[in-house]
Amino acid sequence: MSDRRSFLKTATAAGIGTAFLTSELPGKSRSALETVNIACVGVRGKGASDMSETAKNNNIVAICDVDKIRLDGAAKDFPKAKEYIDWRKLLEQKDIDAVTVSTPDHMHASVSLAAMNLKKHVYTQKPLTNTVAEAREMTKLAAKQNVVTQMGTQHHSSARIKNAIDLVQSGVIGTVTEVHTWTDRPGSFWKQGLKRPDKSDNVPKTLNWDLWLGVAEKRPFVAGLYHPFHWRGWWDFGTGALGDMGCHIFDPVFSALNLGSPKTVSAKGPTPDSESGPLWCEVTYTFPKTKFAADDCKVVWYEAGRQPPREIMKAPKDWAGSKNGVLFVGERGNVFVGFPEKAELFPVADFANHKMPENVENNHYQQWTEAIKGNGKTSCPFSYAGPMTESVLLGNVAFRSQTELKWNAETMTTGNRSADSFLSRSDRQGW
Repeated sequence: MSDRRSFLKTATAAGIGTAFLTSELPGKSRSALETVNIACVGVRGKGASDMSETAKNNNIVAICDVDKIRLDGAAKDFPKAKEYIDWRKLLEQKDIDAVTVSTPDHMHASVSLAAMNLKKHVYTQKPLTNTVAEAREMTKLAAKQNVVTQMGTQHHSSARIKNAIDLVQSGVIGTVTEVHTWTDRPGSFWKQGLKRPDKSDNVPKTLNWDLWLGVAEKRPFVAGLYHPFHWRGWWDFGTGALGDMGCHIFDPVFSALNLGSPKTVSAKGPTPDSESGPLWCEVTYTFPKTKFAADDCKVVWYEAGRQPPREIMKAPKDWAGSKNGVLFVGERGNVFVGFPEKAELFPVADFANHKMPENVENNHYQQWTEAIKGNGKTSCPFSYAGPMTESVLLGNVAFRSQTELKWNAETMTTGNRSADSFLSRSDRQGW
């Protein structure tokens, strides 16, 4: 945290420029914006859709990627945008109103905090940050700067997720006593449980490896192991399956139940590795009572294809199931919603005559750009996404420390000194 708080003091030394030494750089007022000038940091992979979707009825004025091949691809789509390898140089461009951040997890906070300090509106991919401490800082700074923010959990704006939330909040299944959440990641998508190889490969001439590492510890490039996708399985770059998919899958849980911070968090799985995420992990959270959830409501996370016992579902025997899903267990029945399966009520016979909600889809990206123009609000602002990300990432803290956390959100302590050490990180010298 001390490294993060000294960010602005060291900005000039890091080559960012003196513009970062003040937050008093007001742009156009929201009501005056007919189109938004957007800068995109990370422009392929998920960054490609973030860029193309936010571009609708707006201007992409700057693009940045540490991989020249990926940058060149984006430049063909947006030839008028100025091109950058270093995001710090991009943020010196004067006509930028808003920034999308679609980098690997470990750079989300650095880019987003820098942009918000310049009063830029920010759309940051999930998970919002790499650490719990960064999520807290992102939440605070967004509120202080009064900028329009949105986390890239686009499922949140889908009709099926809204339908599931309505079902829970309607009271049709009664008070929710427990929730089960699951994913098939990492599986065949990326590898975890890895050992750091004692080797190095030549860095491609098109890749700036030092800028890719950014705040992370300096280490050799290894072809196919980190860039462009498999960084997710390494703690210094990613947040494992829980961080990567948890912000999607926990989202309807937090929204439907109005959850705050957890009381306790515990985890089980293989022996933790200091470098790489686990082959599999199960995490159990308990939360305080809300209008829709019982006290000590239990939320359980399963990954790598593990799921709750089938009998808990109360689904038909021929039900196809879901590889990524949420099950709310209530006093009078269950609500299921999947990724991408629709919301359903179980047991089916008990709710045969229940009229299902009929919500409409929203464009999660356009919701952000319209809010910048003064038209409505975002549904996943950092005021919501930050605390949810904190809770999700506490599962990684519990697993890595092998302790049950007794979370004190006010003091940001777990009740265990060893576990507390996983709440934050130190940035590389000069970052």
